[in-house]
Amino acid sequence: MPRLRQVNREDAPESVRHMYGFLFGDRDPVAEPGTATGTPGNWWTVFALVPDCFNHAVDGFRLYQSPKRMLDAKLRELGQTRAGYVRGSHFVFSQHCKSMRSLDFTEEQIEAIPHWQAADCFSELERLILAYADCLVRESGRTPDGLFDALKSHLSDEEILEFTYVTCMYDMHATMCRALKLEYDNVEERIAEIPAPDDYEGNIIPGVDE
Repeated sequence: MPRLRQVNREDAPESVRHMYGFLFGDRDPVAEPGTATGTPGNWWTVFALVPDCFNHAVDGFRLYQSPKRMLDAKLRELGQTRAGYVRGSHFVFSQHCKSMRSLDFTEEQIEAIPHWQAADCFSELERLILAYADCLVRESGRTPDGLFDALKSHLSDEEILEFTYVTCMYDMHATMCRALKLEYDNVEERIAEIPAPDDYEGNIIPGVDE
């Protein structure tokens, strides 16, 4: 379950209920969870705790999908998917693999997102975009001049700003999903002590401390 409470349909303001209707039909998404893509849908029901945050996030989705955008949607999607993978959000990565498929990426390309550096299925520009996404997420924005100059040889300043903004937005979403245990990120901490055998007697390293 998410770490924060969820908002029932009857307790949600009109703007939130409108999105609930679009995503969940007539159901109360807390009592009857589930979206068309198979997710629980609790990203929406938790964000609804603060309607201003909910509406701001929805406006962000509308922004990157607007016909005003100059950046190619396929490049945008590469950044969103890689951001989910690098940040370790199962939810963001999984959802945007589906979005990549809807934009006609090949299965080979989708499967290569985790190891794009060793894949030959991406164009020069796509590889630059993936490298820049790694700088934004993994390096917290620190980007070598050589990479940035190469990007500028392919894209306008406006396109680079759009890519930077959207990729960082999805880094935020991936981080929040992990922190709040939303959707597919409702998982146990995997870094934990593995119990020793019952006959273990202390800090003995075989062959050294015996």
